[in-house]
Amino acid sequence: MEFFKIAIPSDEGVNPELHCYIPSNYEGIEPNRKRPAVIVCPGGAYRGCADREAECIALQYLAADMAAFVLYYSAGIEKARFPRCTLEALGAIKTVRENSEEWNIDPQKIAILGFSAGGHLAGSTGAFWNTDLAKKHFDNYRLCKPNAAILCYPVITGGKFAHLGSMHSLFGYEVTQQQRDSVSLEKLVTEEYPPTFLWHTAADKGVPVQNSLLMATALADHSVPFEMHIYPTGKHGLGLSDERSAEHKDGVPNPELLEIRPRQWVQDSISFLKDIPFEK
Repeated sequence: MEFFKIAIPSDEGVNPELHCYIPSNYEGIEPNRKRPAVIVCPGGAYRGCADREAECIALQYLAADMAAFVLYYSAGIEKARFPRCTLEALGAIKTVRENSEEWNIDPQKIAILGFSAGGHLAGSTGAFWNTDLAKKHFDNYRLCKPNAAILCYPVITGGKFAHLGSMHSLFGYEVTQQQRDSVSLEKLVTEEYPPTFLWHTAADKGVPVQNSLLMATALADHSVPFEMHIYPTGKHGLGLSDERSAEHKDGVPNPELLEIRPRQWVQDSISFLKDIPFEK
């Protein structure tokens, strides 16, 4: 396995970075193996990238024989203004696809995953990859297309159930409803949206479960393949929902972040990626 970091092009004054975890091929196993890839976007209300939703997540997909990446996008109340982070995420997909031969990746199996606001960012790539925004900034916008999305307790809507902190990061504290609607993913789904895996908890008070329900309805309305899991208990920000991602104090993990049932989302999402009919 190789680990390295590369810069993702963006505006002057910001330094988004992609951390890369690339499995090795071996002559005695399968020297020409091509693997799926998963790009992880940590959450943090677009104001930071949570460590609990970064490397520990990427390692789960690496263990499943996938190339894994963590995108540290330009989070911050001034830095995250739309569409900067969306363009960085699209650029990360493009970077992975352009290097797919060298990194032994199947260029038609590049998924993007995100938590909370990072879920909004991951979902935004599915909404904007083929729009004028992408066509203006990328010579070959088709290289920016995600083949699948994994959205974990995601921020979806700018409407009634919006996460206002994320909206303020994207547009400032004087954000208008028109601006909020412009990034409401449930309003932006088309038939070209990638197959999507969603999970949330019904008890989430940080980002209400209605966000995932709105997204699932939009995907169904446009005949986009999706899988959704709603767990009855668990606060916002569970991550892996076990000791590996839980905040610790004096060596003891926060018990509120140790819900048992949501832990299965990782294996379910891996199965989803193996089962969906990727484009050829």
